[in-house]
Amino acid sequence: MEGTLLRQFPLFLPQNRAKTVYEGFISAQGKDFHLRIVLPEDLQVKNARLLCSWQLKAILNGYHQIVQQRMQHSADLMSFMMELKMILYPSESPDCFVDFPVPFSVSWTPQGSLISIHSQFLAALESLKAFWDVMDEIDEKTWVLEPEKPTRSATARRIALGNNASINIEVDPRHPTMLPECCFLGADHVVKPLGIKLSRNIHLWDPENSLLQNLKDVLEIDFPARGILEKSDFTMDCGICYAYQLDGTIPDQVCGNPQCGQPFHQICLYEWLRGLLTSRQSFNIIFGECPYCSKPITLKMSGRKP
Repeated sequence: MEGTLLRQFPLFLPQNRAKTVYEGFISAQGKDFHLRIVLPEDLQVKNARLLCSWQLKAILNGYHQIVQQRMQHSADLMSFMMELKMILYPSESPDCFVDFPVPFSVSWTPQGSLISIHSQFLAALESLKAFWDVMDEIDEKTWVLEPEKPTRSATARRIALGNNASINIEVDPRHPTMLPECCFLGADHVVKPLGIKLSRNIHLWDPENSLLQNLKDVLEIDFPARGILEKSDFTMDCGICYAYQLDGTIPDQVCGNPQCGQPFHQICLYEWLRGLLTSRQSFNIIFGECPYCSKPITLKMSGRKP
């Protein structure tokens, strides 16, 4: 506590070895105010005496009950000093940490209060209700592959479609019922028809309906729930390194054989095909055989080299 207290209040220092007397200055509203706190031998803040300058007393006028309450409930001197600083209405907005998908900007003046911040927080919560309703429905009614435990700030979901295929959507929190960014992952024979349906049926998108219902209508599918799909129906791990995440990437290359459909990381499949005597490369495309079913497999390398 001592080190933290010194960092937060460098002008407020202990006056004796027992550290029962602290004296110095606390900054608020762009000014420094003299303050002296005398603690009992057991260092319990609830039994401390608070002595301050007349200027500080004037600012705290009308807050005596709140100050006493903070003293009664503060676990230590550091906690009380932080509470006292908040009561003094700092010239800068207090740090606010929220789990929002959009920035939370606080409107603040030196005469502001925590009640004002709380009101702004509640207004921001209300504005994001539609977004969270959309994401909650997706989490409840589909098999979300990632993130496994989405935070309230997460705007993306990768949803299982079955047959080793999935769709990654990025939802705009400001317009949650509008068409999200969509990226299909899986074998061409599975995902290409879905891409065609998306382009063909885009005019059916109705912002009055839920995002999930719109996806069902436009893609002409029903999303399988996690309880319906078996693990064998959707292999998520790479068939070469047997891991899901590899340096932040997921297995996004899939064998096109409908009876196989094994996914691979691009780098893993690249290394595998490069080691085969029968594989060949033309520009950025490598032709070879699937490590699982030995059927022809093609790897188109992205712009970055593995």
